[in-house]
Amino acid sequence: MAADCPEAVVPVPGVTERYFTRWYKPDVKANPNEDHCILQHSNRICVITLADAHPLLQKGKQIERVSYQISANCSRLQNKVSGKSKRGAQFLTEFAPLCRIFCSGGEEYTIYSCIRGRLIEVNESILDNPVLLQEKPFTEGYIAVVLPKFEESKSISQGLLTRKEYEEVLSKRFNSTS
Repeated sequence: MAADCPEAVVPVPGVTERYFTRWYKPDVKANPNEDHCILQHSNRICVITLADAHPLLQKGKQIERVSYQISANCSRLQNKVSGKSKRGAQFLTEFAPLCRIFCSGGEEYTIYSCIRGRLIEVNESILDNPVLLQEKPFTEGYIAVVLPKFEESKSISQGLLTRKEYEEVLSKRFNSTS
């Protein structure tokens, strides 16, 4: 190849881009800008994360701590899953709280499931290192893993937005504030 003709550098897609379909739920529970992202694998497992425009991912936010203690009687950390049929997993509705995130300014954000299914796992890494939520929200900074019922796995996307639809929402949101 000639020295004056540089090769085009094509970024290699990561695991998230290759194996997961992204779905978005904007303004969860009518909270402005509190958008969630659901990464759905072809095996129907869903990973709950923060969406790109969530206030926690904006510059200047400092996360103090994450709590999976939902109420006095409910802690997502007590979720004990066993076996192929995931016995013991907590069942979640679309608006079941997964965790609460506390910021240095006294702000508090509740992250919701956004889909129905069994709670397979919570990310205990963010308890000790909450900055993962901001630095690597789609990989090591995920919130939880949820397994929808088999018969409901095809309808997961109902009420959720594709990446393109979400970008349109963000565009309208940005244009209305400027």
